Amino acid sequence: MKPVLAALGAGASLIAGSTAQAQGISAGEAAALRAQIEALKAQVSALEKRLDAQAPPATASPQSQTQTRPAEEMRFTWKGSPNAVQGDRAFKVKGRIQADAGYISSPPGSADRAFGFVNEMRRIRLGAEGGIGSGFGYKLELELSDNAVDLVDTFVTFDTGNLQLTLGNHNQFQSLDELTGDTTGAFMERAAFTDAFNFERRLGLSAQYRAGPVLLQAGVFTDDISALSNGSDGENGGDENNSIGFDGRVVAAPKVGEAQLHFGASAHLRNLNRLEDSETRYRQRPFLHGSNTRLIGTPGLAVKQELHYGAELAAIHGPFWAVGETHWMRSSRVAAPSASFFGGYAEAGLLLTRNDRRPYKNGIFDRLKPANPLGSGGIGAIQLALRYDYLDLDDRDVRGGKQNGYIAGLVWTPVEYLRFNLNYAYLDYDGALVTPTGDGDYGVNVVGTRIELDF
Repeated sequence: MKPVLAALGAGASLIAGSTAQAQGISAGEAAALRAQIEALKAQVSALEKRLDAQAPPATASPQSQTQTRPAEEMRFTWKGSPNAVQGDRAFKVKGRIQADAGYISSPPGSADRAFGFVNEMRRIRLGAEGGIGSGFGYKLELELSDNAVDLVDTFVTFDTGNLQLTLGNHNQFQSLDELTGDTTGAFMERAAFTDAFNFERRLGLSAQYRAGPVLLQAGVFTDDISALSNGSDGENGGDENNSIGFDGRVVAAPKVGEAQLHFGASAHLRNLNRLEDSETRYRQRPFLHGSNTRLIGTPGLAVKQELHYGAELAAIHGPFWAVGETHWMRSSRVAAPSASFFGGYAEAGLLLTRNDRRPYKNGIFDRLKPANPLGSGGIGAIQLALRYDYLDLDDRDVRGGKQNGYIAGLVWTPVEYLRFNLNYAYLDYDGALVTPTGDGDYGVNVVGTRIELDF
């Protein structure tokens, strides 16, 4: 503003002088004109001072900019349910519905009503997850299963990018199949050894570190929530349970061309530290959870310590994938020799629909999003998988039996978050639960179906 007004004043003087010369006015008249111009300059200067007094500062300090910055707008997206995000804060409702029905053929001569037609509401889960700012997050889930309400993933996290700390009830990095979600696996149920070896969520503190294709996981855990409740151990309740475990897992997941590879290993040491009269059993159902009868399983063992370790191998290339795992469990007993058990599986699968690939993320298989969902020009995603599942619960004086399982699974995902499962399994047993006919070696046929909604 100042330069403009100054220029106007200077221009007026020049014009006045030029005009006086051009018109030949007298010297007195020219002096009067110059006096008027000087008066105008004084008025312009006064106006400039008034404008300077009223104008805001040319620039604001960073602090004032922060104070006057408007709050970030909250954004809503849809990820199976509403997802609210505002800056580094977020909130998302989570849930899961799984309903099963199936058939298990009876062992020879058995009248156990756990066989034949079975059905159940496998899981009903409701919860939420999100972030509260400054790298802190949370997850809370309640699950109704077996007519009881349990806490499942219930923890607080702190994430710095490559490093994440987790405190609360969560998994202990036992195996690829156990850590892969039950709504993202290729079969209705996980490998037999994951249940037989009592893999479960426990209260603890863990850390995960990611560096390129390498993932390191480690944690220290006490026991599961039900085992720590008042009334679980002895007359004085769960405060007598001093179990503690140390768990670690390492994963290398390089990409070679278009192939995604997975190499993993885990190790686990757990001191049970329970009452002397407590017993541990290793056992497994005939595939479907709807039957409570276990055809193979150890008797109750006085276990004081468990040491187990596993190896993982997987590959994804285009619509194909293959997975294999092995796991060894050594149970140190009170006043008896240690007993060792073994389990493992080999799996291969194929996505039959165009442009669909099995997702992989952070060391596990992830949720499949159909490339051509139903209602949008396609039929969704269809996947077929085959699995050989082995479990050996025999060692020394412990006779728990062996299982050779041959399983086929078909999964249709019409749209993201919704799946329909059809499974068939033939389970061949050696040294299993003895039937009324005295037979411990036999096979059973299993057919299972599931509808599941996960968001």
